[in-house]
Amino acid sequence: MNLRNLLIRLLAILIVFIVILAIGEVLIRVYLHFNTAYDIEMTKYAINLKNDSDNKLIGHVHRPNKSMKLMDVMVDINSDGHRDKEYTVDKSDKHRIIFLGDSLTFGWGVKEEETFATLIEEDMNSQSPTEVINFGIGNYNTEQEVNLFIEKGLKYNPDKVVLFYFINDAEITPEKSGLWFLGYSQFISFYWSRINSLLNNVMPSKSFQEYYESLYGNDQQGWINTRKAIIQLRDICQSRGIEFQVVLLPELHDVNNEIFTNVYNNLALFLKDNDIDYLNLAKLFENYPDQIGLWVNYDDAHPNNIAHKKIAESTLEFISNKGNE
Repeated sequence: MNLRNLLIRLLAILIVFIVILAIGEVLIRVYLHFNTAYDIEMTKYAINLKNDSDNKLIGHVHRPNKSMKLMDVMVDINSDGHRDKEYTVDKSDKHRIIFLGDSLTFGWGVKEEETFATLIEEDMNSQSPTEVINFGIGNYNTEQEVNLFIEKGLKYNPDKVVLFYFINDAEITPEKSGLWFLGYSQFISFYWSRINSLLNNVMPSKSFQEYYESLYGNDQQGWINTRKAIIQLRDICQSRGIEFQVVLLPELHDVNNEIFTNVYNNLALFLKDNDIDYLNLAKLFENYPDQIGLWVNYDDAHPNNIAHKKIAESTLEFISNKGNE
């Protein structure tokens, strides 16, 4: 076979591949127009509502003044990059609280008015003037949350900071993939996710329990960074007369807290040993008959509006306590 024929064959293969990819892209976009897939929605969130941060300890932030529909609900980002209404930097006479957290605090898959942040603000306002500023950002860990507060939260001069902690928040801050541009293809994103899921089912490397417990080894860098960040936040708040509290959010794959007990117990012990006021909601939904009924979607275990309401109700008294103020 001469070089010319080889190039022609390679070109033909490339054209066939491009055509298949194009057809697949069209078909999957038609399918997703009528169906919601968690992994695709997360990819859209990353591409359309996030920017890289210059601070490597933060990683990414929300794009100010952007809106889009994700998981069938509208997400509106305000001018300072938060999923919340606008707040002036200058503090009024209202009791001001900042909520730090990840996608659970952000309210992934839930209408803004149904998130526990909004519900708590409404309930507290019925007792005394209060504003809750929601700093929750998807795919954050504790190190990122604390550094975001240092960079953007201190200017709001809050009376209280509440860190909503989920047990994957001890993960290491990830570096942006060099293949990030592939996220623009919903066809590739959709099937790549499902191939990975299939491989994990056929050849599982770790169970949920093993994975989470492995995060909390004393020599694990993510857990080292997390402890350091929480102590740093505690000290900053103490030095400025800001109350600091932590709420441990439940894992909805295990509503009875049977397989993650050790993780929650270790977290509680760490907070207690460091004189940090905390509320452990690990067993909030214990004996709930249908844990998937608390999920945003059958393939997405983020808390839905039912779970957010229960979290708000169960957290309200703890957060409403103004200590020595």
